[in-house]
Amino acid sequence: MYKLHYSPGNASFAPHAIINEVGVDVELVMVDRATNAQKSPEYLKINPAGRIPTLEDGDLVLFESAAICLHLADKHPEANLAPAMGTNSRAHFYKWMMYFTNAIQPDVLIYHYTARYTTDEAGVPGMKAGAHERINHWFDIIEENIGTGPYVLGDTFSATDIYLTMLCRWGRLQDPKPASRTKIGKLVELVLARPAIQKTIEAEGIKGPFLV
Repeated sequence: MYKLHYSPGNASFAPHAIINEVGVDVELVMVDRATNAQKSPEYLKINPAGRIPTLEDGDLVLFESAAICLHLADKHPEANLAPAMGTNSRAHFYKWMMYFTNAIQPDVLIYHYTARYTTDEAGVPGMKAGAHERINHWFDIIEENIGTGPYVLGDTFSATDIYLTMLCRWGRLQDPKPASRTKIGKLVELVLARPAIQKTIEAEGIKGPFLV
């Protein structure tokens, strides 16, 4: 059984959803961000970065959401959440996962937690505005480059689609919303209709529309 340290709607959502797609048991351990539990001495023993999520898989303790997603996809090939090793599709799978984590996520953090990234309070509005512009640009690139879909990798559902759906939730306060784009919107609609995704939303206690 896996043990997933999570917070509702946080970066743990994608690994949690993948576990549900695979159909294996998971013990969920809620990390209370309201009390900064991710910075507690106990949590830092398993995740020195003090971030969410952390996955315990027997003796393996793994942090970083994308790394956990890759591990789960590789460990459960029967779920077909990643293309076969050595294929062009696998290379594109890596490309998009790295793009999501290296381009979009840093700017999402800057946008939502701007004050953490500067010692100059006067610069906060400008930094936030810059992050907002870049986030829109990053999602425009996705919209223009994922082909005819309906998924990121074409007609095959994968972990990239779950990860992108999670990012769209984080961008729900953006103008325009990520999921308002035609291709991305259709993709997210398909992902949210999956029973494993609905199970994840329910288990995490996420209320109301997922993207509003």
